[in-house]
Amino acid sequence: MKPEMSVRGIDLAKRVFHAVGMDERGKIVLRKRLSRHDLRPFLAKLPPVRIGMAACGGAHYWARRFREHGHEVKLMAPQFVKPYVKSNKNDRREAEAIAEAVTRPTRRFVPIKDVDQQDIQALHRVREWLIGERTALINEVHGLMHAYGIVMPKGVAKFRQAVVEKLESAKDKLTALSQEMCWKLVEEFAALEKQLASDQEKLDALATTHPACQRLMTIPGLGPLTATALVAAVSDASAFKNGRQFAAWLGLVPRQHSTGGKERLLGISKRGDSSLRKLLVHGARTTIRWVGRQTDRRSQWMRHLVERRGKNRTAVAVANKNARLVWALLTSHQDSPLTTGEGQLLRASVASVRMEYGKVTKEEMPKLLMAMVLEKSMEESCRTMPGGSELMT
Repeated sequence: MKPEMSVRGIDLAKRVFHAVGMDERGKIVLRKRLSRHDLRPFLAKLPPVRIGMAACGGAHYWARRFREHGHEVKLMAPQFVKPYVKSNKNDRREAEAIAEAVTRPTRRFVPIKDVDQQDIQALHRVREWLIGERTALINEVHGLMHAYGIVMPKGVAKFRQAVVEKLESAKDKLTALSQEMCWKLVEEFAALEKQLASDQEKLDALATTHPACQRLMTIPGLGPLTATALVAAVSDASAFKNGRQFAAWLGLVPRQHSTGGKERLLGISKRGDSSLRKLLVHGARTTIRWVGRQTDRRSQWMRHLVERRGKNRTAVAVANKNARLVWALLTSHQDSPLTTGEGQLLRASVASVRMEYGKVTKEEMPKLLMAMVLEKSMEESCRTMPGGSELMT
């Protein structure tokens, strides 16, 4: 009898794909080289199996297509597939490594994105490219005008305000050809600004209509840009066990170099998406600016941390805390209590219970909180009733 195939590993490419099939014991029962047009019809004829692929360009598209035929699709980070490649690397051995890695019980998989998430992420990528193009164009204008003795101020905002005036006032320093080139660059700069403004309007509209983005924007330091970027990157927050794992995925936790039972923590790991980490850190910097005018517990913690460790480390610590809040809001589907003060009151009540009763389990905490509320209510009633103060003493 022909062994039944239960797992298939596919090495993705643009035109030529390599597929390897394994049975339940891990024995290879099928090898096949397929073109792009033959891949989907071939898998449509197979009974439902588990398909493993590396998370790369086109992986989410193929995952959605394979799911339509009843297959169970798992995406893995490429660095987790690398240890299973035997000897020298080629496409066939890559497919074998993927098929073997997808069977491991402790493997962590990449959630599959839907089309809406990819649209938002593509909008962010185009916006980042436009910002890079604008920066390169401004530097080009700086260099060209400096060659003619015209010095422009630094910064995008100052450049936007001064470039037209500088060109008008320095006509005697420029020839007709140089004026034409500079004005063309200024027109291109205006076109980039218009396109960036259009993209920003689209992101703002998405943030105001998307329920998850609305929840994330209740966190101090998170605006439409960060909220939409997080929703586009995180398709399923429940894939992370807790908020600490989510912060580690963003690269906001310390690197470890521990051995012999001695823990040694280094700087943050800087793993994951650098653009997400940058947005969270910059958002944290904005909250640090006004902590001196706030009296809540979170602002006091930030203020003391700035005094002890400086603004840069505090910004990373606040970004880590915000990342954990993001995970909590995405998994619980509730708004952040930081903006209403309820979270501070709840934390104070929990701290009071722990001071009163010591270590308390999660099951006992609600009962003790209710008992404390009733006790406070009875105490207030005794104070207001005639002769109640004498009875309390």
